[in-house]
Amino acid sequence: MNFTLEQTSATSVETQCLVIGIHDASSLQGTAKLVDQLSGGELLRLIGTGDVDTDWKSTTMLHGLEGVSATRILVMGCGDTDKFDPVRYDRVCTSAGAFLRDHTASNALVCLHELECGMDTEWNLRQAAIALDKANYRYTTTRKPREGGHEPLVSVSFNAAENFAPALLEAEGFAKAFQRSRELGNLPPNICNPAYLAEQAVEIAKSYDNVSADILEKAEMSELGMRALLAVSQGSENEPKLIILKYQGADQDQRPVVLVGKGITFDSGGISLKPGPNMEQMKFDMGGAASVMGAFEACAHLQLPINVICIVAAAENMPDGKAYRPGDVITSMSGKTIEILNTDAEGRLVLCDALTYSRKFNPVAVIDVATLTGACVIALGHHASAVMSKHDDLAEELVEAGTRILDRGWRLPLWDDYMPQLKSEFADMKNVGGMPAGSVTAGCFLSRFTEDMRWAHIDCAGSVWKWGEKGGSTGRPAGLLTQFLIDQK
Repeated sequence: MNFTLEQTSATSVETQCLVIGIHDASSLQGTAKLVDQLSGGELLRLIGTGDVDTDWKSTTMLHGLEGVSATRILVMGCGDTDKFDPVRYDRVCTSAGAFLRDHTASNALVCLHELECGMDTEWNLRQAAIALDKANYRYTTTRKPREGGHEPLVSVSFNAAENFAPALLEAEGFAKAFQRSRELGNLPPNICNPAYLAEQAVEIAKSYDNVSADILEKAEMSELGMRALLAVSQGSENEPKLIILKYQGADQDQRPVVLVGKGITFDSGGISLKPGPNMEQMKFDMGGAASVMGAFEACAHLQLPINVICIVAAAENMPDGKAYRPGDVITSMSGKTIEILNTDAEGRLVLCDALTYSRKFNPVAVIDVATLTGACVIALGHHASAVMSKHDDLAEELVEAGTRILDRGWRLPLWDDYMPQLKSEFADMKNVGGMPAGSVTAGCFLSRFTEDMRWAHIDCAGSVWKWGEKGGSTGRPAGLLTQFLIDQK
């Protein structure tokens, strides 16, 4: 979707659709108030007769309103002004985008940023653009669009001054992050395997002069001692990849932020086989990888003045005669040994070697992102990603970034009290800590490979995809990560 700014009065612009928001007849604002005046009070009359619905997220399409150059006017209901906060504002913008995606207009002039929701106009405009682009997304790679159906929006303009251009540029970055993350997540696992993720990383690198990509193959990982990562992949015909993307937006001596993503492109559970129902959703188990790649691409698009390394531990977890087993003891790249109790707790195994590898970059901060535990879905549902860290400042930065972009995270404890659950009689640790606090003990496991590092763990198992008939990848937490990187500049 193409974003532009428009300084001409919104009612004078010839556009296929003008988008305005209203709460009720007594509180018309900005362009909505002007539309009513130029149409001789027609908007207020329609509200009064009930032909324009002002309930939250409602949509009413008007045609041929006198005094307005737009072919159509989409009126978005915003509900009670007292309840209208940033979250409700974002949902209105998303609903507008979804409505326009499925209707005849290919361009629109949007004035929703004029609404008051407790944030400044710059935030309103940026968030509206992000929400519209996300709602405009339609997966078509392996599914043909419905014949005769409406095409998504091609361009959106905002009635705002040129000084809002930086906000619109940031919105473009977020749009790239979500688009990349969602598309990778939605692809079927017979297409999006470790090799495909590596190809996409190379594609990103070719698009920017200050980005490079390195792909470590099985033999190279073996030489480095990445036996935990390799153990997970050994039951699959698809060989693993360690994908390293490097972005240099600052001097070489400036320490980078490192993003590490779990890239399990399909998770059968291995020998500890998952139940059959809903197993197809395990193509989303590479959501952490998708989100860090999306955030990395946004960073490159925005040319942020920082250095960033993106590491993706890509593998497929399958049952086979060569697969690793419950009872195995594996030596990780760090030299620490791990007793395998459950082969379905594989994400932490690929991540522990990737985290050890990240030390070579002397990072200022390391953030790993993973659909790591079903327990996280039980704890937080699908509304928030879990944030864990022993560094209060880093955890607060991540939570604040998520709050600002409405890709929210919630902090869970990472106390030493949980560590005894990982105790093993046969290795330095077990790969699972039992049922109690499963998300936390997974974080505790990873913390044993990040000593002396400024590190945080994000468990996005509940936020990465929507379940049900209208399910699919959300692209999260690419927004949280992108906002965090913007805040580092």
